[in-house]
Amino acid sequence: LEENLKPRIHWLKELGMDNSQVVKTIMNFPHLLGSYSLEENLKPKVQILRQHDFTANQIVRALAICPQLLSYSSKRWSDRFGVLHASGVLKNHTAFAFMKLTDA
Repeated sequence: LEENLKPRIHWLKELGMDNSQVVKTIMNFPHLLGSYSLEENLKPKVQILRQHDFTANQIVRALAICPQLLSYSSKRWSDRFGVLHASGVLKNHTAFAFMKLTDA
């Protein structure tokens, strides 16, 4: 509990999620509680989004809608967001729908 649940809840709240979004995110993607390293997996993925000019609100909204995106590899994130960023598509969270449809 101390090692997995609390740090992840704290991290989601630091991202800007409210309590209902945290609950929804965890219920929709329970693997978030232990299958992925916070420091080596989850935080770097959010950093990729920040590097592509996603706002905190866009990140929270996208992860609350589809937390399974956190299961995608960092390489997949970088490759796809690089293409989307270059094409100007990254103006809203529709890019996340694109990622879900382009399973590699």
